[in-house]
Amino acid sequence: MSLGRRRPAGAQRTGTPADLLVVGLGNPGADYAGTRHNAGAVAVEVLAQRHGGRLRSRRGLSALTDEVRIEGRRVALAFPQTYMNDSGGAVRKLVARFGIDDLRRLVVIHDELDLPTGRVQVRVGGGLAGHKGLRSIRDCLRATSFVRIRIGVGRPPSAAAGADYVLSRPRSADRDALRAAAARAADAAEAIAAEGPERAMNTFNVRSDDVSEGRSGDAG
Repeated sequence: MSLGRRRPAGAQRTGTPADLLVVGLGNPGADYAGTRHNAGAVAVEVLAQRHGGRLRSRRGLSALTDEVRIEGRRVALAFPQTYMNDSGGAVRKLVARFGIDDLRRLVVIHDELDLPTGRVQVRVGGGLAGHKGLRSIRDCLRATSFVRIRIGVGRPPSAAAGADYVLSRPRSADRDALRAAAARAADAAEAIAAEGPERAMNTFNVRSDDVSEGRSGDAG
């Protein structure tokens, strides 16, 4: 579903519009810090640090947020403080707060089981592959036309192990790969802010996407 310039469902602007809203998905709290499922949240934290921002709680928003300047553009950064499968409610509030009336100005960074560990890919719209955070956003915005930056976390040993896998902390080699991927995802968000998603796709999707869009399992 493409919204064009229509305002997302339920979004009434409450603040000065941002040029871009970048949301990193994850679960709040120390118990989930460093897990595969929090790859998106790490990337947003990298962005904040690079541009002199600090994610913090704001009244009326179920998220840690800040606003920075990237290539002269006003960019809102956010890490929802709802659990992953309730991300949509927080994103809906953020979309309203930052005046996002075109979902191509919403960038969601998330973990992706259907990509090898450490690979980063930019996509506009597309399937949800069973990701509960994306599903919640779709249900609340009634659209899937937002931009995604997908951070590959690889496949678990079995489909049944999906939830435990993404909620676990990776071992050393994968941890290093995911740290590098978070930085590359931050690079991709900067490229989207500066040049738009199509140019970012040309830069970051350097390999053809030969990974199937099958269901990623119950990823929480």
